[in-house]
Amino acid sequence: MRLYCGIDLHSNNAYLVIRGQDGGVVFRRRLPTDLGAILAALEPYRSELVGVAVESTFNWYWLVDGLVESGYRVHLANPAAMRQYSGLKHADDRSDAAWLAEMLRLGVLPEGYIYPREQRGLRDLMRRRTRLVQQRTALLLTLQNLVQRNTGQRRKGADLRAWDEDLPDRNVTLALSATQRVAMCLDQEIHGLELEVRRQLRPDPLYDLLQTVPGAGPILVPTIRLETGDIARFPSAGHYVSYCRNVGSRHTTNDKLKGQGNTKNGNRYLAWAWLEAAHFAIRYHAPIRSYYQRKQARSHRLVALKAVAHKLSRAGYYVMRDRVPFEMEKAFG
Repeated sequence: MRLYCGIDLHSNNAYLVIRGQDGGVVFRRRLPTDLGAILAALEPYRSELVGVAVESTFNWYWLVDGLVESGYRVHLANPAAMRQYSGLKHADDRSDAAWLAEMLRLGVLPEGYIYPREQRGLRDLMRRRTRLVQQRTALLLTLQNLVQRNTGQRRKGADLRAWDEDLPDRNVTLALSATQRVAMCLDQEIHGLELEVRRQLRPDPLYDLLQTVPGAGPILVPTIRLETGDIARFPSAGHYVSYCRNVGSRHTTNDKLKGQGNTKNGNRYLAWAWLEAAHFAIRYHAPIRSYYQRKQARSHRLVALKAVAHKLSRAGYYVMRDRVPFEMEKAFG
């Protein structure tokens, strides 16, 4: 008998349902978020289990890694693409887990990518660097507001870091100094993370090839490389560009606009990286600037910017797939 398992994962428990090949429920139980308990519950059905579907929540790493190490075939379910019938009167963890198992049984489970465990930590390290940069920016804006509110002067980031003048209110001066010290600490941590990521990525041949793409520098290249992962998982350039959120989203009927789709479906880190690359490419590369200006003349500025990001991400796909340097003529000729 072929069995299919669905696990609805939460922060403090997991609901497990096993269905048979006829759709009937063979086993169901709420378990603690303990790998040993979950493996013990699955063990009697191991020989007949075709696969285990795990909902992609914020804490799936430990469970998926543990199941894979134990020899189970794991499917990471994409929760954004597996909505149940909206007319249901009742839904709970049991029905959610049963729905995961049912979609797995029918072969229609929308799956997410299980990033290799060996490289996942480095990718998350780069994401942490991004988060620290956002926190540093927030601190610098706070400094700017403090200075401008109390002196009427608008200063830039470098001036704010070096500000050593006393303000009329001693308490405000203390607040400014404390914020400066935290921002300087973040500067050091961000720089250290950047050095470590580059050190680990340098042996990768794609690291140097991606730097041939206009606008992609020492910060954007690690983000693009690590967020992309194995380029072979994308069957075409169109799939990769869509994953980077660089395609339009329209629903039409009878040639009339009916609505828009999920424009945020994809990787937000890649979307940011390719858009930043587009900004730099427009600024420093004349052929790309000319292309942008032609697009801008016929449409909105943001549409033209997104078109450049689309071109760059499509070129980046071929750079990574074919392991060749970027060619301006082919992309913007």
